[in-house]
Amino acid sequence: MKLTSFILTALCGMSGWAQAADLLETFRAAQANDPVFAAARATQQAGLEKLPQGRSLLMPSISLNANSTFNDSTIQYRQPIGLPGGGNQRYNSHGYSVNLTQPLFRQQNWLAYTESELQVVQAEAQFKIAEQDLILRVAEAYFDVLIAQDSVRLAEAQKTAITEQLEHAKRNFEVGSATITDTHEAQARYDLTNAQEIAAQNALEIKRRALQQLINAIPQDLRRLGKELKLENPQPADMEKWVDDAQLSSPQLTIAQAGAEIAEKEVARNRGGHYPTIDLVASYADNSASGGGFGVGSDSTNKSVGVQLNLPLFQGGAVNSRAREAQANHERARQELENARRTIATQTRQAYLGVVSGIAQVKALRQALTSSESVLEASKLGQEVGVRTNLDVLNAQQQLFSTRRDLYQAEYNYLVSQLRLKAAAGSLGEEDLARVNQALY
Repeated sequence: MKLTSFILTALCGMSGWAQAADLLETFRAAQANDPVFAAARATQQAGLEKLPQGRSLLMPSISLNANSTFNDSTIQYRQPIGLPGGGNQRYNSHGYSVNLTQPLFRQQNWLAYTESELQVVQAEAQFKIAEQDLILRVAEAYFDVLIAQDSVRLAEAQKTAITEQLEHAKRNFEVGSATITDTHEAQARYDLTNAQEIAAQNALEIKRRALQQLINAIPQDLRRLGKELKLENPQPADMEKWVDDAQLSSPQLTIAQAGAEIAEKEVARNRGGHYPTIDLVASYADNSASGGGFGVGSDSTNKSVGVQLNLPLFQGGAVNSRAREAQANHERARQELENARRTIATQTRQAYLGVVSGIAQVKALRQALTSSESVLEASKLGQEVGVRTNLDVLNAQQQLFSTRRDLYQAEYNYLVSQLRLKAAAGSLGEEDLARVNQALY
């Protein structure tokens, strides 16, 4: 059996792939089990409560007060003229009141309500970021496991091939057609490959545990890439069009824009500390006492409705200070928004170039793999006719396995780069993950 056929057999010869989990199933497991995503969902739910809290500032407030008091009083009149005699009075008094306040004009409350709408926008955008981040984290962890598995299998296949070369060197030495140096070279390369296999197995365990942290289960068999990965350029094939889309759809930019608007409203809200407030107030009170200062009980009812004006005159300069603070924070938010725009543009361009360069790299490594296979076959044939040494064959084997490992890594990077480009443009969703999942079998 040729070496290349043996490698393919070693890489494909695994049972149970029909039952292996794919990328989409792994993502859904992470959705249900990842604590980071669960925390983001809880944060979103908390953020949505900002709206009813802001709306409550415009709604009426109603309070109920009730009391029951035991009174023990002693009264002694100094010059009782036509008044009942004094003495000790013990009696109970009780009552309740209902008070209503409906804001009619409170500029600060209205602005706080409009700010709460923007805070909800921020909460939803932050959750969208968490969703996109989960997709990327799952894809990266999934492909990390695959490349680690490939590294283990390549190390095993390489060790098997070097073992054959070692046996071949020993036989040639025994019949006198080769020197002991060939045997030592093969033995050294075998020992090195054995160490690499141990390191690859350790790396595989680490990557599996990283995926376990996302899905809360030890990953078993995972579906891997097909033999012929289809390479597709970004659509549209215009980097600046992707940048424009990112400027419109990026959730990071949405958060920064909302933050700048909130900061602007904070300036007006703090300046509103000078403005008057007008409230509609109404109250109803019912009080009863079984005794009193004149020895008789009483019942009273009081109703009132009115408009209350409150005009701040001087608050020690606090209003002006808070307004200046808000103005400075507004400028900070404006600069952060500009930085977010530039950062998103840069990240989108990098992600676009990552896909384009990834395609070129995969194509180059595919050609390099074909060349490495030819070099190995030629080296083995040259060794048989005496124009190549055992070391030449070992080097050719090493080059072949290294090229194959680099090709696998480049293919995985290309797929992740596609997802990163979508995330940079703010359009990454489960359907994009499903498209990548179609490349697995």
